[in-house]
Amino acid sequence: MHRFKDLEVWKQSRFLCSEIYTITLNFPEQEKFGLNNQLRRSSVSIPSNIAEGSARNSNKDFCRFLDIALGSAYEVETQLLIASDLKFIPQEEVEPVVNKLNTVVK
Repeated sequence: MHRFKDLEVWKQSRFLCSEIYTITLNFPEQEKFGLNNQLRRSSVSIPSNIAEGSARNSNKDFCRFLDIALGSAYEVETQLLIASDLKFIPQEEVEPVVNKLNTVVK
């Protein structure tokens, strides 16, 4: 069993989640239940899966939840790029977040 609050990856992913919420505040209203919602849910999934996995009794189970968190991180990256393609956020705002995301998951 791991103490998730002590894990640097959990701390960083939690901070990243807050950044995603801030970024999506400026998305168009019609995206409220679309890309906005999906980005937020994917970002919340990263620290949530790390925390849930830390409560498992084996390292194998913990690793499985880390894999799920990694998948969510790639979802966030893809969705940020799509949001940039759609001009919801400028490319220069995407790059620093993606760089942080890559730091978190590597």
